[in-house]
This record gives sequence, structure tokens and C-alpha cells, in this order.
Amino acid sequence: MRTRTSASVAAVAGLISLPLALTGCSAFGVGDDSDEGGKVTLTFQSLAYQDTTIAATQEIVDAWNADNPDVQVELVQGSWDNVHDQLVTQFQGGTAPDVIHDESADIMGFAEQGYLADLTDLLSDDTKSAVSDDIWGTVTSSDGAIVAAPTLLQSYVVFANTDAFADAGVEVPAGESLSWDDFQALAGQLGGDGGFGLGWGLQQPTAAVMNLSLGFDGTYFEGDAINVAENELAVPERIHAMAYEDGSLDPVSLTQSGSDVLPGFFDGRYPMYVAGNYIAQQITESAPEGFNWAVLPPLAGTAGAVQAANPQTMSVAAESEHVEESAAFIDFFMQAEHQAALAQGDWLIPSSDTARELVAEQTAGENGWDAILASGEGLSAAPFQSAVNYPQWKDQYATPALQQYLADEITVEQLQTQLTDGWNDLG
Repeated sequence: MRTRTSASVAAVAGLISLPLALTGCSAFGVGDDSDEGGKVTLTFQSLAYQDTTIAATQEIVDAWNADNPDVQVELVQGSWDNVHDQLVTQFQGGTAPDVIHDESADIMGFAEQGYLADLTDLLSDDTKSAVSDDIWGTVTSSDGAIVAAPTLLQSYVVFANTDAFADAGVEVPAGESLSWDDFQALAGQLGGDGGFGLGWGLQQPTAAVMNLSLGFDGTYFEGDAINVAENELAVPERIHAMAYEDGSLDPVSLTQSGSDVLPGFFDGRYPMYVAGNYIAQQITESAPEGFNWAVLPPLAGTAGAVQAANPQTMSVAAESEHVEESAAFIDFFMQAEHQAALAQGDWLIPSSDTARELVAEQTAGENGWDAILASGEGLSAAPFQSAVNYPQWKDQYATPALQQYLADEITVEQLQTQLTDGWNDLG
């Protein structure tokens, strides 16, 4: 299970290089709104950071440019680490790229301020019909405008070192989902003798906690009103209990990044490891020879195996002089062949039904892809995605409060107060 087959990789590369005639997109023609010489140049700020996805993104851009000589796309590299602050500066300074790569939880505030173009009538019926209404809801503003195309989705999954399971005499669980109760019991079984059954890099805990809280009906927000109650606290309380009550989760790992914890997963110190499904790419690249691993069924709370659908997005700056051309490029970017290639590069879940089917076919479900794609079935829109001040609250209040709680520095009551008061202070 350590690496993808060369045939699968070759298939992805081949799909990327298909000519436009085969993918159903013809060259886009421009009118009078063009740069000197009649050629339009669009800037596309991409946040792809894994080598495989950077390469897949470049191939999509190259394919577009080859078939659209009058509408060329210039790829600009951005970073997930500072994209929000960068976009604030760019929008305010009138220097935003034409095509913007981000995520739905971050863009809605910009949309409400009028910085993103309305794509409702500019995206094709094929693009719209391939994605569920629920996911389209994550990129639709309060006035009903579609302000982005949703591309790839992340879920949080449990990775298993299957050799460590075997050494502990514990069977690798199967089935449609894994309950939190069984997950906690499993970590206890795998720990034993003073060891830990689980490592979880939660240096930046907010996204994981809020996504997984939906499995307990923990919504945090209703409109712009915050509500932090029993359901919202279920996930952080369970993580805290595993670290400080039953000792099945290494508390040190909670202060580390996912990459920091990965070596402990490789050497068997942590038989289980929770992270975004994109970590599968790092596992295939970095695991020692002969390392055996699996992805366990999706975690399920009292409301089921539900997580937030917070897709990566492609938007157009409202100030762009080439909104229609930019939307045409996004339509091209959203084609199933392209989304399937990007998904396999990042080990993420395509928002498009047809792209998901293509990934399942191309990977044959190997290397954890069956469980990763299954985890995408429980993704749904989350209320925090439409809360305008969410990015600021996340950085200034939620992350520090959760870090303190998971370090056992504050009580759950203090966590509840800090999360609530922080949001209200922003109002």
C-alpha cells in the first residue's frame, strides 16, 4: 500500500494532456476587452504546495494556454499560510489576481464585501450539475450569488499502522464508520504498558475540532450568533479525556504539527494517527520501505460520520477586467479529468461526482482511497462557513483557546467562555 501504481500515475498524466476537443471545451474568444495586441493575460494565484499538485496545476494551465492563444493564464504561487492577509491587502490595493484559489470558509467575508464576482450565470451547466446543491451552498453568498467554484474537499481520517495493530493483537476495524467510543477504546487497547495508541498533531486545532464536531450536531453558529454548548464541546472534551484521563493519546503530540507526529506513526510509537486525508501523500513519499498502513472507516458521533464541507475554491476578483474569460478558465479547471488529477496529487476528494468516480476507477480503491472517498459522503455545509468574521475569530480567539485547553491549561468552562466572548467582542 506504500505507493501508487505507475499505471495510475500515467493515467492521470494522460488525462491532463487531453486536447480541449476531447474534454468538451473550445477555445475562448474575447471581444474588445483585451490587452495590447488583442491578447488577454489572466493571473491565477494558486495555493498548491505538494509537488504532485503543483505539477498537475501547471499542466492544466499549459493545456488551457495551448488551446486559447488569445486568453493566456499566468500562474502565480501563493501560500495557505498567509492567503487571507494577502487577499485583504490585494483587494484593498486593487491588485488582486483575476483567478483566486482559496477555501470557502475564508472567502465568504470577501464576498459579502463585494470583492468577488458573481459567477452564477458564467459557469456552465455541466460544472453546476456535477456538484451537489449542498456543496454549492458553501460558495453561495447571502444574496444567492455563486462566488466560487468548489474544487477539492478535505476530511479528517484515522490512519492505521497495520503492523503495529498486528503486534498488539488488535484487529483493524472495518465497516461504514467508526464510532468515537470504539475509537477511544481502540486507542486504549493499542497503547497499553505505558504506551500511546494515538498521536494527533493539533498545533492548529480549530479546523479539525469544528469539522469533527458536526458529527455531534456541534454547529457553533446560527447565522452570526455563536452557541458553544454540549454538542460543540463533545470533540475537544473527548480528545482531552484521551490525553489526560485514560492516557491513550500522547499529550505532547497535541502541541505538534501533523508532520512532526508522522515519524512516531512510522516507527510504531503511535499505531493510529489522525490527520487530514492529504497526509496520505506524505505517507507514500516518506514512509520507510515495507511500511504497511490503512485508512480506517470515518469517525462517527451521535449524528453520524458528518464533517464540514469546506472545499477549496476558485473565484474571480470583482475588479478584474476579464471576469468572463476568468470564469471560462475556471470551467475548464473544473472538468472531471482535471479535478481527478488534482485530487490524486493532493489525496483530496473532488467536489464533482464524476471526478470522484474517476478517482475511484483510476486508483481501484487502493492506498486508502476507498475509505478516503467514503469519508467524503458525509461532508455537508457548516454554519461557520457563512459567519462573516469566522477567519478573524478562528485566528484570534478559537485557536489560542483550544490550544490552552488541549494543553490542560484551562478548564472546559473557560474554553466555552473564551470562544463565546471572543466572537461577541468581534461583533
